[in-house]
Amino acid sequence: MAAAKETPAALGFRMPAEWEPQEAVWLSWPHNRKTWPGYFQPIPAKFAEIVATISRFENVRINLARPGQARASSLLRRAKADLARVRFYNHPTNDAWCRDHGPIFVRNDRTGEVAVTDWEHNAWGGKYPPYDLDNAVPPRIARALGLRRFVIDRVLEGGSIEVNGAGSLLTTESCLLNPNRNPALSKHEIERMLRDNLGVTQILWLGDGIVGDDTDGHVDDLSRFFRADGILTAVEKTRRDANHAVLRENLERLRDLRTPAGKKFKIVELPMPRPCFRDGQRLPASYANFLVINGAVLMPAFGQPGRDAEAAEILADCFPGRTVLPIDCTDLVWGLGTLHCISQQQPARLNAS
Repeated sequence: MAAAKETPAALGFRMPAEWEPQEAVWLSWPHNRKTWPGYFQPIPAKFAEIVATISRFENVRINLARPGQARASSLLRRAKADLARVRFYNHPTNDAWCRDHGPIFVRNDRTGEVAVTDWEHNAWGGKYPPYDLDNAVPPRIARALGLRRFVIDRVLEGGSIEVNGAGSLLTTESCLLNPNRNPALSKHEIERMLRDNLGVTQILWLGDGIVGDDTDGHVDDLSRFFRADGILTAVEKTRRDANHAVLRENLERLRDLRTPAGKKFKIVELPMPRPCFRDGQRLPASYANFLVINGAVLMPAFGQPGRDAEAAEILADCFPGRTVLPIDCTDLVWGLGTLHCISQQQPARLNAS
């Protein structure tokens, strides 16, 4: 499909909230051993487990160059995935973080049309070259699905934004204002960029990210909407922990925010797991990196029974009617991300009104 020229917002598109109906979840199959140095061996099977879990509820679409598909299919069969709901696409990638290199989907609620916004991907400020294959994923997906594509000559990662589908967007200063992304843009220009291309009207700014996060502070490790006027936010109550002050400041900012109607957001505190280390490195483990799908919430767990159960109970209260499914991510987080980072939801096309 030809690249579109007018902005999505001008044409009536918006980015839906994650809890709105989904057509599929996209993943990019792992193959880059440098992402999990010394511990790659369990990662493909973990992806297969995640695919199998999602396939109980909806379609899964996987970016993977054709030579790797047979091995991946074998792992999916072993994990008992519903293969009728799984499809591979011959899209080679550099890495597995589909939230950031995949398309950010938008939908026009008047016509029902779903489209792709295709942003520049520079591997979190040029940290992990090469990233040419990852940057080519959105146009490949748009072409494969026959979707309209909005080409945006600006850097943006899906994990750096969080929307409620009703006009509000959460993000962080440490990431979106970092000069390694869009150095020529002012804060005002970045806000306009988000409004024009994601159909939002209100930009809500948090501060810094958690320790160990190599993305310069993605919001999907910090604070997530669970309804239009409700925000889950990670907190660390241990004062000596390096995350305590950062998360306390973000919590205070959230308490000061107001909805477009002038009301306070309902803020729900989500505990952090106890610090996770590997080879002496503090990892960005966070329960906020959950994934909402049709009928369920996939929650990263970290082998901490009490803390994991507490987080799952909080998520269940915030997402009534959805099954909360903890998935052990103690190996996955060695790559510096978990469930939300590896996935990107494709909203369902609605019947035209």
